[in-house]
Amino acid sequence: MRFILKRIYKLIALILIPAVLCGCGMQKDKEVIITTGFNEDEVFKMGDSVCSLDEVMVYIADLQRQYEKAYGSQIWDTNIDGVSLENNVKEVALARISQVKAVCLMAKDRGVDLSDEETKKVREAAEEYYHTFTSDEIKSLGIKKDTIEELYTEYALSKKVYDSIIKDVNPEISDDEARSITVKQIYIKTFNYDDDGGLTPYDDSHKDAARQKAEDLRKRIQSGEDFDTLAFENSDSDEINISFGKGDVDISLEVAAFDLSKDELSDVIETEYGFYIVKCISTFDREETEENKLKIVDRRKQEAFNGEYEDFVSSVTKKLNNELWESVSINRTGLSQGKGFFEIFDEHFDSL
Repeated sequence: MRFILKRIYKLIALILIPAVLCGCGMQKDKEVIITTGFNEDEVFKMGDSVCSLDEVMVYIADLQRQYEKAYGSQIWDTNIDGVSLENNVKEVALARISQVKAVCLMAKDRGVDLSDEETKKVREAAEEYYHTFTSDEIKSLGIKKDTIEELYTEYALSKKVYDSIIKDVNPEISDDEARSITVKQIYIKTFNYDDDGGLTPYDDSHKDAARQKAEDLRKRIQSGEDFDTLAFENSDSDEINISFGKGDVDISLEVAAFDLSKDELSDVIETEYGFYIVKCISTFDREETEENKLKIVDRRKQEAFNGEYEDFVSSVTKKLNNELWESVSINRTGLSQGKGFFEIFDEHFDSL
């Protein structure tokens, strides 16, 4: 069960990141005001934009398919930190669609429109995605082709706004800034998982024992025992060789590892979640460094977008139809599998 929960955490981290908008400010969008004065099918209002029930059901269904593809339809009985997976998925869907709606308001404010070719691609993508559902699913979910087309229109507008904001981000990153190193590691954890998959830190006595274990292992390595063998037998991580750049790991681990020379062994390094012993294999990994340059550029783009997005969305009124939202549920009989909402969008728009 713990293994499944850890995989679910990773999947949640991935699906929290929309294909274009990098996940910026989504939790802010979720902090809406509970109010009255809605039509019966209106889930929330944001400025002069309205999100209907059939729109949000498209987003929920898309996420549902991802989970069921990975874990099967029985996954909906899972709880994470005391919250049902179903409610987690609902909140992710709400966060994602509210962000797209917000960026569409930015598009309107900036006078951004779709070209004729982009509008054609939207219609083609909507047609394809609509037919990934069976007729029974379309009826039970209340999905309409026009709704999907409108959602693709909004997403395309969001992409254009995002692209316009990040277009001036400097893509030139130096080798030093992006430098990636490769080390061998032994990791001794200082926490347990509770029944819901959450982390419970060790008490002082167990933490001291973990520290002593790490110190003893380091002495054995210094005395000539094989690092890989000791890592295989004792490490709480499945990975022995790892590569990382600056900003990728706990700062204590980063500082100690980047200060090592080739083949040098570190002291025992204490981090929030455990103790590390690392041995430097390479002080410069060209392939990893080039990949890290792309990550840094992406991070700069996200920061550029964050600034303008958060300034804009902070002034927008957000209202949630709490009664309707609480009544929304996932169809636990499962959905047929097909291409994802964003996957189909990318396939059609990559050709532009």
